[in-house]
Parts: sequence; structure tokens; C-alpha cells
Amino acid sequence: MENGNENVVRLAPPKKKGLLPLVFSRFFIVVLLLVLQVVVYFLFMKQLREYLPHYAVFQTIFVFCATIYLFNNRMDYSAKLTWLALIAVAPLVGTLLLAYTQNNFGHRTETKRVNALINMTKDAIPQEKETLKNLKGDPYASDDLYKYLNRSGCFPIYDGTQVRYFPLGEDMLEAMLEELEKAEKFIFMEYFIIEEGYMWGRILDVLIRKAQAGVDVRVMFDGMCEIMTLPIGYAKMLEAKGIHAKAFSPVSPIVSTHYNYRDHRKILVIDGKVAFNGGVNLADEYINRIVRFGHWKDTAIMLRGKAVSSFTLMFLQMWNLVESNPDFSPELLKSPGVEAEGYVMPFADSPLDADKAGESVYMDFLNRARDYVHIMTPYLILDGELETALKYAAQRGVDVKLILPGIPDKKLAYSLAKSHYAALADAGVKIYEYTPGFVHAKVFVSDDERAVVGTINLDYRSLYHHFECGTYLYKVPCISEIEQDFQDTLKKSTFVTPEMINPGNRGYRIMGALLKIIAPLL
Repeated sequence: MENGNENVVRLAPPKKKGLLPLVFSRFFIVVLLLVLQVVVYFLFMKQLREYLPHYAVFQTIFVFCATIYLFNNRMDYSAKLTWLALIAVAPLVGTLLLAYTQNNFGHRTETKRVNALINMTKDAIPQEKETLKNLKGDPYASDDLYKYLNRSGCFPIYDGTQVRYFPLGEDMLEAMLEELEKAEKFIFMEYFIIEEGYMWGRILDVLIRKAQAGVDVRVMFDGMCEIMTLPIGYAKMLEAKGIHAKAFSPVSPIVSTHYNYRDHRKILVIDGKVAFNGGVNLADEYINRIVRFGHWKDTAIMLRGKAVSSFTLMFLQMWNLVESNPDFSPELLKSPGVEAEGYVMPFADSPLDADKAGESVYMDFLNRARDYVHIMTPYLILDGELETALKYAAQRGVDVKLILPGIPDKKLAYSLAKSHYAALADAGVKIYEYTPGFVHAKVFVSDDERAVVGTINLDYRSLYHHFECGTYLYKVPCISEIEQDFQDTLKKSTFVTPEMINPGNRGYRIMGALLKIIAPLL
């Protein structure tokens, strides 16, 4: 395994590690200003308590109103319990924090803009009636799933689309580079994480050459990258090379609830002919070029054909968030069909609407499965509904198996995942941990007929707080490859027996029990 990054394109020197660079970084300044705002808030609260002799009366009124509000709110019941626990511990502070978060401070404009763009493009890609007609009465009700998803967006279900599955990020990279070299009109990229190194350097080399040749190259990354992985102003560095670039929701030193909503999607569209989707970000650990948590197991797919149109539309919706004249040119949304079996439905999930599309699709798999549902996910932080769906599927005889990381990337998330093990195992769900390292794949496959590959984890952040996307596959030939990859991964995984769960690691058990109270807020 090579660790060097020789002969790859870089636009900035590597980020320095250590305490001193952190202290003098923009990240430290942002955090400092945020902390100062919180300190000022609590000082104000302290003064308020000292000068209000009837504080207890006000506190009782606040708590009563908050409780009534929570019981009538549409939020998940696990989240309601979390808020009630916080209010019980710190009544006034908890109530005001609830009011602050529910008031959508800092992202009202973003919410309106996102919803306006989605409404504007509800009919941008017409659904082919013949496709729905062919799906009528199918045993897995894919036409019903289409109806549900299209309540909150434009997500046609397509025939005429080839699908190629990649069981590892390094497999995807080679195919991605090959397709990028063929670009003639446009390249649209939207990724949660971009980090300079071998992987991004090889891609960037192609992007710069294509931009110089007149190809419309656009790159969008989540604003957290400028704190965690990229230098500040990286979008301008890309612009200097002819690449149009944007950071989604960049972090600024103002307390706001909009930081909770990140763009976790991974989308590449080339000329409206080819699209990539899956769990793989653009950083070297995703292709096992560097080692962080053992072997990095990830997955992705490549679409060629009609369904590419949906990923083009998803990208343009996010790209146009800050554009005064949003461009959804019909010619950009036309993708030619190819000879292919099966049906493909790309879909997106927005945290700014009332629908939880990702969770609903996963629950549909669990509720309709006849023989098996096999799942790979890096995190397992479940609400009550999803845990019940997993248990119910297993209890009615469906073979439900989950593969989770053997080497976690986040100790807190790992401890929360383990807090679900006993209840799931008692219901018959079989849990495995990937012995060689970290599973970052987000895959559901069921009954040799259906699968989802995308960006959606089984945790609150993905299911409730992030912009996400996935690809629903039905009767597509590569579904057998997805199931075979699951079985191959299973052979490298350790079955978590009841004897392993109950004694467990005491530290993880205690941490999981404590964190479960605030899991919806993590």
C-alpha cells in the first residue's frame, strides 16, 4: 500500500496538524466566538434569575408550555423524550434551547429557498407512464414507493438504465477517472468531504484540463470542509483554475441552528450520460490509500441511462440555492436511455421538509421483505420506529443481518450502536462486526430483487438532519453482485453472540446508556 502522494495536483500545502496551527486557525476563531456568545447568554440568564423574585413561577410556566408543545409536535418520539429529559434537568435553559432550535433561527431563508426550488422543479422530469404501467401490481409495490417519494420532490422511476456496482472505493475511482476523461459538455460534482491528496489530486488533474477545454466544471462541497480538511477560500483556488466552485453552508462565527443541516450527498454527473452515487467521499482513506481505521469498506454505483437525469436535477437544486437566476435548462435534464433490465429510482432527502424519505424507504424494505434484508452501515443510532421495524421483520421470519464496523471511527457513535445490540438480537436480528476495519457503506439489499445504495446512514444525523441521496434498484442485474458482496464481507466479519453482548465492554455500555438520553441531538 502506497502512502505517498507524488505527482498529484495540489492547490494548497497540506494542512498542518498539532495544537499551534489549531490555535491560530480560522476554526479556533470561529469556535471562540461561538463560545463567547454562549457565555454571554448564560451570564444574561444568571442576571435574570437574580432579578426575578418570582423565577419559580416563570420557570413553571415555561416548562408547562414546553411540555404541551412537545406533546403536540410532529417530531420523533425519541427526540421528544430527549427534550423532556433536558427540560427536567435544566428547566428554563432547556425550554429556551427548545424554542431556539424550533424557531429555525439562522436558516429560515435557506428553508424557504430549498422548498421553493423543489416546488419549482416538481415537474422538471416527467414520469414515463409506460414505466408505471409496467410496475402496476408488482409484489414489492415500487409504484407505491414512487408515489410516496414524489410527495416531496421530482423522483421518477426509470427503465433504460444500466447500473454498475463497486464493492470498494478504489474500484470506483478508476471508473470515475475513465468517465471524466470522456466529458465533453459538463461535469457536476457534489461531495460531503473533499481533501487534497492522491485521490482528489488525480480527479483535479482531469477537472482542470477539462475546464481549460471548455467543459462546464462545477464542484460543490460541504462548508465544514473549510474547517476540517480544506484551506479557507478553497473555492476561489478552484475558480482560479477555471472550475466553478461553492461551499455549501460555510461556517461563520454566528450561533445558528443551520449548522445542523449539512450536505452529506455524494454525486457526480458527466454530460447527463453517467452518474455516480454511494458512500465514497473524495479523500484517500476512502480508497485505502492511507489507513485510518483498518481496512475501509465502502461501496458506490455508476448509472448510465435515463436515471442520470435525477442526479443532474438534484445537483442543480443545491447549486442554485444562492443563485439569483436559477438555471434548470431542459437540455441539461435529458439523459439518453440504454438497453437495460430492471428499474432505477434515484431520490433525495431534505431535512427541511416534513417527510423522512430515507428512513421511510428503509422501513419499506423491512416491512415488505419476504426472505431477507441485509444491511451494511457505519452507524446504528435508531429511533423507536426504525428499531421496531428491524425487530418486527426478524420476528416474522425474515433473515435480517447487519454488518457494522469492527474498528469504529467515533467512540461515542460506537457505544450508542452497542446500546441497541441486545434488543435487536433478542428479536432475532443478526449483528456482525467487520473484523478488518471500518464499514462506511450504506447498503440495503433484499430478496434478490431490491437494493438501495447511497449516502444514508442508520443514525439521526442522516435520517433527520442532513441532505442525503440514494438510488433505489429493482430487478436490476447487479443486485446479485450487491448480495454477493454482502456475503463476502460477512465472511470477514465476527458474529456478535449474546454472550458477547451482555458482558461487553463496561465503558461502552455505560457510555451508550448515558448517551442514549441525548442521541437525537448528536
